[in-house]
Order: sequence, then C-alpha cells, then structure tokens
Amino acid sequence: MTIHVANNPARSAVLDEAHVGHIRGAFGTILHHDTGPRRGWKRRLQTLLAILGPGLIVMVGDNDAGAFGVYTQAGQNYGVSLLWTLIFLIPVLYVNQEMVLRLGAVTGVGHARLIFERFGKFWGAFSVIDLFILNALTIVTEFIGVALGLGYLGLPKGLGVALSAVAVMGAVGTGDFRRFERFALTLVAGSLVLVPIFFMAHPPFGEIAYGLFVPQLPAGGKLSDVMLLVIAIVGTTVAPWQLFFQQSYVIDKRITPRFMRYERVDLWLGIVLVVIGAAAMMAFTAAAFAGRPEFGNFTDAAGVAAGLKAHAGKIAGVLFAIGLIDASLIGAAAVSLSTAYAIGDVFSIRHSLHRKVKDAKGFYAVYCGLIAIAAALVLSPNAPLGLLTNAVQTLAGVLLPSATVFLLLLCNDRQVVGPWANSRGLNIFTGAVIVALVLLSVILTASVLFPERINETAILAILGGGSVLALIGAVASGVLKRPAAATEDPKVWNREMWRMPPLLQLGPARMSRASKIWMIVLRGYLVLATALVLIRIVTLAIAN
Repeated sequence: MTIHVANNPARSAVLDEAHVGHIRGAFGTILHHDTGPRRGWKRRLQTLLAILGPGLIVMVGDNDAGAFGVYTQAGQNYGVSLLWTLIFLIPVLYVNQEMVLRLGAVTGVGHARLIFERFGKFWGAFSVIDLFILNALTIVTEFIGVALGLGYLGLPKGLGVALSAVAVMGAVGTGDFRRFERFALTLVAGSLVLVPIFFMAHPPFGEIAYGLFVPQLPAGGKLSDVMLLVIAIVGTTVAPWQLFFQQSYVIDKRITPRFMRYERVDLWLGIVLVVIGAAAMMAFTAAAFAGRPEFGNFTDAAGVAAGLKAHAGKIAGVLFAIGLIDASLIGAAAVSLSTAYAIGDVFSIRHSLHRKVKDAKGFYAVYCGLIAIAAALVLSPNAPLGLLTNAVQTLAGVLLPSATVFLLLLCNDRQVVGPWANSRGLNIFTGAVIVALVLLSVILTASVLFPERINETAILAILGGGSVLALIGAVASGVLKRPAAATEDPKVWNREMWRMPPLLQLGPARMSRASKIWMIVLRGYLVLATALVLIRIVTLAIAN
C-alpha cells in the first residue's frame, strides 16, 4: 500500500522550494502547517478568500481586447441571436479548466513539462512553439486594445502604451506573489464597468433571455459569415494559453488537492464573470445599434465606443474605453505569464512569482521581453495591426484541439493523476468537444485559405461528414473506452493527500496504438494547417 503525502516534497514532483510553503493569496493566508479541517462557514469563507485568484484571473483575462472585438461584432452585426453560444461554452470552459487545475494541484508540475515528459520532445516542442507564437501575437492585440481605448479617451497613445507596458511589467517584477495577485484581481474588479453600460443601453430583457437559451441563426445572415464569427467566439473564449497559465499559477500559489473544492468555486466565479461580461457586450451593442445605420457594419472597438456615446450616452462610451484598457492589461499580464511559465518548464529554469528578479532572470526576461516587443510593435507606424488581430483568432482556432487532446490524455494517466483520473462520462464529453473543435478548426482554416469556396454547402458537408467519420473512428478504435484500471486499489488512496511522485520515478506513458494514430493524424493536420495559415498571413502582409 502506498500513500503519497502532500506535505512531503521528497515524495512528490514539486518543482523547488519556491513552490512549497504558505499560501499567501490576495485576501488571506493559509499557513503551510495548517492541515486542520475547515469547519463552520467563517473558517470556510476565510479559506476560500485565500484560495481565490487562479480561476478568476484566467477567466476574466480571457475577456481581453480580442474578445471585446468579437463579442461586440456579434452584437452589432447580429443582435442577440448568438448569445446562446455563451451558454454552450460554459461546460467546455469548466471541463477544460477544471482538468488543468486538477493537474496542477495533484502533480506540482507545469503543463508544458508534463507534455515533454509524458509524450516526448517532439510533441512537447510542438506544443510550446505553438503556444509561443500564438501568445506573442495575442499580446500585440492586447496593446492594440490599449491604444484604441486611449485614443477614444483623447489620451496620447505613445505615452499611454509605454506606461501600460511598464505597469504590467512592474506588477510582476516585485518578487511578491501576493502583490501581483492583488494587482490582477483589481483589474478583475475593473471588468465590472461593463455592467452599468448594459443598463444605460436599455436592452430588451425578453429578447436577451430568448437569445441566451434558444439556439438560433441570425435572420438573413450568411451562414459562412455567421459560422466564422461563431468560431471566433469559441477561439476567444476557450484559448490554449488558459491551460498553461492556470496549471502553473495553481502550482505557483502552492495549492494542493486538499483545497480542490475551493479552487473549483474560484473557477465557477470566474466563469460567471466572463459570461456576464461577454453577454453584456453582445446585449448592449445589439441594443445601442438596433435600427441604426451602424447595425451590421462593425469596424472595431473604437467604433463601438463612438456608437455607444452617440446612442447610449457619453458615459457609456467612456466606460467601454476604460473596460477595454482594463481587459487588455489583464490579458497582457496573464498571456505573458503563461508563456514565461511554459518556457521555464521546458528549459528547467527558475520560474515563480515568489522569486526576485535576480533569482529568476530567465523567467522575468521572457515575460518582460514579450511585453516590450508587443508594445513596440503597436507603436510602430507601419505594423500590420489588423492582420495580426485576424491571425490571432485564426491560429487560436487551429491550435486549440491539440491542447485539449493532451489535456485529456494526461487526465487519464493513472501514474500522473492517480485517484484524480477522469471519469468515463467526462472522457466522452471531452472527446465530443475535441471533435467539435477539430471540425471548427477545419472550417476556419479552409475559409482563410480558400475564402471564395467556403459556402453553406461546404460548411454543412464538413460538419456532417466529419461528425460521422469521428463517430465511426471512435467506435472502431475504442478511444473512449473506460480508463485503464489503477495499479493500486483506489480505496487505499487518500485523495486529498495524494501527489504525483517525482517524474523520474514514473514508468513510460502507456498509449494504445489507436491513440497514437489519432495523435499523429491530428498533429499532421495541425502542422500543415498552421504552416498554410502563416504563409497566407505573410503573403497578405507583403501584398499590403
């Protein structure tokens, strides 16, 4: 019988001493030796307040500059008819992020390192290269958002973007985890400025309720255009960087399995906030532009702010610009951190917000370098900013399926997660999500490469044919069979105290031949699709 004890670093894969110790959250502290039960509402509330952070930051950070553009485009062009997509994405958001927080708490090892160790250098390198390229482009779009917000407010863009970059770098470079978390949660609270705009626009509540809970397509909308916008909503709501960020942040905050329930509450709070923000943007743009000349003619976030000023009042426009800047800052911080954490994982360099700059120079160099380069690009007079924004949405849609595949495999690896492995129902649901993401990715890639050929018939053929092929393949290969039995009797495992042993003590990852074939096919498609999309982007940039 083996019981792995969470408080014994020698028996777990905890990275180093920076990831062991007191939990010092923005709103409270849990001492390392405090292992007593949480009895009574007051004690539980104190624990929750100390744990709050990872779920809130990763979710609200996803309502970033790109999301502002996508959600307001949906509202301005199609009213509230696409609100239902947000309800459908709630279980996808929860399942994906719950799996990574579980991996972080149980393993003590970052997502990138787990992929390298369990699936080999090729798969690990490809995942990190994907992440690095996509994140670098995403950070540029965050500073585009800052520039648009500052421009609307009449403030100098150059100075404002530079000061914003310095502020985001300074918040991370203090070597104090709690100080960064307080900065990030202040920005999370700032995202609530979208709520008063909702009421200023006087949206019709009956239509909003109908749009939320009754799936529909916009009347008169071209199916190919609508599908591309739906894909953009999926890509901006469920992004690959979220997986890497939350797993590493949970580890950096020193959260262990005994606090899993509290971290799930934190995640749900984040999901509620992100859906409220997204729904508010769709609803108030739909209400403000309904029956106006601007309806159906989305330009960018600055155009939305100007329209809100004209149709909902000056304060609404100002609040929207402030919300855009706030969202861009938290997005820039979170996306940059996810990259720095992943690079630290891959190259085994010290990477923790508990460390001073002099103790983790590589970690902070990656973080600050990405911020500085992105800000400089936005301030460059001839940078193709519109093209970069479109590239982010396209690449996010193309690369997301692979990230979810690795997540599913890791959460079924009994050597890694032990008694915290996925249930059969969760595997079936996640498998269906992966199929949907792959089909959306195929549609998006085809629309970028062959825009003149993607029509309603082609889209329906891809969705219908792909679904049938996926179902046949899943049944034939047995990919969704019940996970392999544990090597130890789960009854002897203490779930709250179980941690993954050091990686060197684990045996090789066991994958079926069918799983390997599926991964090779998926990766082959992703390599080809990513290369073609990047070539297309470069060609357009040169032509412009």
